[in-house]
Amino acid sequence: MQPYEYRRKTEGKDGHINNKTEMNKIKEKIRMKKVAVLWSSPNLDGLTASAKNRFLEGLNDAGAEVKEIHLNRMKLEHCRACGNGWGTCNKTGNCVICDDFAEIYQTLREADGIVWISAVYWSDMTECFKAFFDRLRRCDATYNHFLADKRCILIACAGGTGRGTLECLTQLERGLTHMGMRVYDRIPVVRYNRDYILPALVEAGKTYIDRLENGFDMYY
Repeated sequence: MQPYEYRRKTEGKDGHINNKTEMNKIKEKIRMKKVAVLWSSPNLDGLTASAKNRFLEGLNDAGAEVKEIHLNRMKLEHCRACGNGWGTCNKTGNCVICDDFAEIYQTLREADGIVWISAVYWSDMTECFKAFFDRLRRCDATYNHFLADKRCILIACAGGTGRGTLECLTQLERGLTHMGMRVYDRIPVVRYNRDYILPALVEAGKTYIDRLENGFDMYY
């Protein structure tokens, strides 16, 4: 529905918007959706990068405001399990390590939706991905709850046998569930399906924005 159609439905006879609630709904509807795309792979021209680029194409075509974060290029340490195993993360919601973690976390907080993309190693996320993800879960699931109810897309890319993609997606979704996030779709990308999955990711990106704008009944 276009902004003009919204205006007609909410205007009174005098041409003014009927109430503040309706005005806020209009503003939210026409505002560009902010999407954070986190991805991890050491290869800038590999299968994971190709999948990321195709999904980004769909997001941009749909008019989203996109923030791309390549975790491999960020300064991210692994969790230290401070103190007796829990440092400040479950007491203040902050991590004691001074690196790029806090900046990325803030980007996720401000996003309407989050896309998680990882190459697959040992049927799991990359080590860079896990370094960020483990700390995020500790801060958000135990204290902050900033990311609860965020709608997500998961993409796992395997250039070898492809057998580890489903396990990787399962592990990733389990962590998101701990933080209260919800998954719209889980997409495995492997050598066998790349010729038809990569083009489909463009449409997947467009569909994702539509679902963020108009909602989708996930039955949970």
